Amino acid sequence: MNWDQVQGNWKQFTGKAKQHWAHLTDDDIQQANGDREALEGKIQERYGDDKETAKRKVDNWIDSL
Repeated sequence: MNWDQVQGNWKQFTGKAKQHWAHLTDDDIQQANGDREALEGKIQERYGDDKETAKRKVDNWIDSL
């Protein structure tokens, strides 16, 4: 799976994203709206991660899909 597939089907992946990152709110997921950088920013904000850690978390999530 790659990010283009996730972005193109974002509505289908919102539930999986919310399950994976329980600290993200529905608004956080909606605001990301398939934008990887926005999702990484929300992860940084909610989990206190640095940019590289958030990027790695998203990479790992995509690999798990």
